[in-house]
Amino acid sequence: MNKIKSILSRTAFIMPLLIVSSLSGCGYHWGSIAHPQIKSIAIAPVTNDTIEYNVSAEMRGMLAEQFNVDGSLRLVSLEEADCIIYCIIKKIETISIGEDSTDVEMTYRPAEWAIEIEGEFQVIIPGRATPLIPKRILKGYTTYQVTADNETGRRNGIKMACHDLAEKMVYNVTEAW
Repeated sequence: MNKIKSILSRTAFIMPLLIVSSLSGCGYHWGSIAHPQIKSIAIAPVTNDTIEYNVSAEMRGMLAEQFNVDGSLRLVSLEEADCIIYCIIKKIETISIGEDSTDVEMTYRPAEWAIEIEGEFQVIIPGRATPLIPKRILKGYTTYQVTADNETGRRNGIKMACHDLAEKMVYNVTEAW
């Protein structure tokens, strides 16, 4: 009986070890699949080609947040970075999805809107002529509701759309080689 317990305990210890070692031999690994020599990134000031105010600051803040959440690349200053991401906000479009309505009981249903932000980005290694990631255009999208203050609702919608666009850009930088 003791001999059986001893064999079972050794097997329980050895089996996971064999599984892990066999997976490491097949080329599987954990973590980012980004370029192995690129360890850090900087975010250049974002250019805003629209008439919407403060979008460049919102986008740059969201990019910084998403790079920190992802953790594949360390966020550093422009002078210290292995690569630099350049972003241009090309277009912001607001689309009405629902209408304001007041029914017989005088209950208010807020209007629903959608915002789509189109951004172009590229990643450059300082000192190289060809970009690491050539220009790509991505779109961030969100819906929001307007309750009392239209401008506050719209500003929050722009922040959420910038967040969506920043997630897509970070994914393209760290995973979509």
